[in-house]
Amino acid sequence: MNFKNISKRVAIVLAASSMAFTSCVNDLDTEPIDPNSTTASKVFEDPSNYINALAKLYAGFTLSGQEGPSGNADIKFLDEGHGQYLRGLYVLQELPTDEAINGWNDGNLPKISQMTWQANNEFIRAFYYRAIYQVSLANEFLRSIPEEGEVNGIQYKGMRAEARYIRAFAYWQALDLFGNGVPFVTEADPVGSFLPSPAGLPGWGADRRELFDYIVAELTEIKADLPAQGQAELGRASQGALNMLLGKLYLNAETYTGTAMWNEAKTVLEEVVNGPYTLHNSYAQMFTADNHMSTETIWSFNFNALNTQTWGGMTYMIHAAVGGTMKAEDDFGINGGWGGNRSIRELYNKFEGNDFRGKAGLITVGDDGGDIDDQFKFTQGYFVGKFKNINADSSQIAAPDPNGDHVDTDFPVFRLSDAVLMLAEAEKGGPNGSGSISGSTLDLINQIRLRAGTNTVSITEAGSGTWLLDERARELYWECHRRTDLIRWGRYTKGDNWQYRGGTENGSLVDDKFRLMPIPASDLNANTNLVQNDGY
Repeated sequence: MNFKNISKRVAIVLAASSMAFTSCVNDLDTEPIDPNSTTASKVFEDPSNYINALAKLYAGFTLSGQEGPSGNADIKFLDEGHGQYLRGLYVLQELPTDEAINGWNDGNLPKISQMTWQANNEFIRAFYYRAIYQVSLANEFLRSIPEEGEVNGIQYKGMRAEARYIRAFAYWQALDLFGNGVPFVTEADPVGSFLPSPAGLPGWGADRRELFDYIVAELTEIKADLPAQGQAELGRASQGALNMLLGKLYLNAETYTGTAMWNEAKTVLEEVVNGPYTLHNSYAQMFTADNHMSTETIWSFNFNALNTQTWGGMTYMIHAAVGGTMKAEDDFGINGGWGGNRSIRELYNKFEGNDFRGKAGLITVGDDGGDIDDQFKFTQGYFVGKFKNINADSSQIAAPDPNGDHVDTDFPVFRLSDAVLMLAEAEKGGPNGSGSISGSTLDLINQIRLRAGTNTVSITEAGSGTWLLDERARELYWECHRRTDLIRWGRYTKGDNWQYRGGTENGSLVDDKFRLMPIPASDLNANTNLVQNDGY
């Protein structure tokens, strides 16, 4: 199965957390199952439907509802596009950082860029519900299929391992953004008969590690049941994706639990770096419509211009970054820009002049200059041309959306360059560590830099100050890592200012409470077992 072609045409009902969820998949010429007459129990009576239900779990990362691009949303309280997983993740991981700013005056969205949000912020709530929704889908799948057996040559154990990986990934992002006190439910819990309790004490740090330990234990247990590194079908979980997720957990363990785990991070990241993945020869191609050809992508959210239509996902990522004098059709393969997301001077200034990733190629000064005195004027700041809906050779895609709205570009959730820079940080022993980056890791770092057209560095340079943090920005900007990186390095609420942090033009320090998002007030009111994060 190629999960790039998950379609909006086939619907399956999954009853999860006392709610009915319908699905959209396209696999092996299966016939549609009527969502109006089919219950979850009936779906799972036929083992041939198991693979379709698994596809729904993956589709939760790409689609926003049952019809696509809108009309029957999974999450029904906000514009459907805002409820899509990748769009929500970008809003929370990139907009409140030194890599991006949004220019739309929509509801409480400006407060995300300003880091002045409150517990009633609807955009925070949108991603919170989406992450919990993913957990709920996985739980229902795991309740419903046997632990042993196979259908059409596909082992149930392998499908269950993929579902558990998807749940672990969603729980990790809930932990990272909202802390240890998010509602915790597994397939062992009955549906709809109780209010979920939190995983543990709210927040993270100070050894608040219940959810962290659960995710690590899950990943450790399922590893052998996933395909080997590099052996999974496009968009499906493998041991490489699992190692990257473990690496993220271990690299941020001191943040999450109060206890550093640099050696554990080093072990799993070495397995990735020494595995079958290789640095792709073109930086630009990793973000174009033919980026499924990338040799360094470890796991991706896959989009198809015809079959995965959403106003979130990569449709949002590409359209929202285009405006002003940018050439939407010729340079980006879309019918027009939305004039929303651009970058700020603090990211632009991290690049040397010959670095293709930045000022020598993909980031250009806005039509009205780089400094921003009006957050809502898209043409102020820096235009980002990283993601495109055209092929790397500038040719159009083979089967475009005839309306020019939706795109074929995949989103690289995990890739080798990230693993290399994570490994360097683990070898150093974290931001304040005294360890030394190995020669083999430095060689890969310099290959990354040479690919970008910029100079190589020495072990001393790479290990000094904030160089690794800055290089992560140069290599990985807009790939939804930045907030987590800045927190790990102690520079999210403190340290160097960037424009509009704290709501001021030149930036200001903000309260440490903003390192965590609030549990949405609506969920606290609905579930009295939950406790709000400190400061909200």
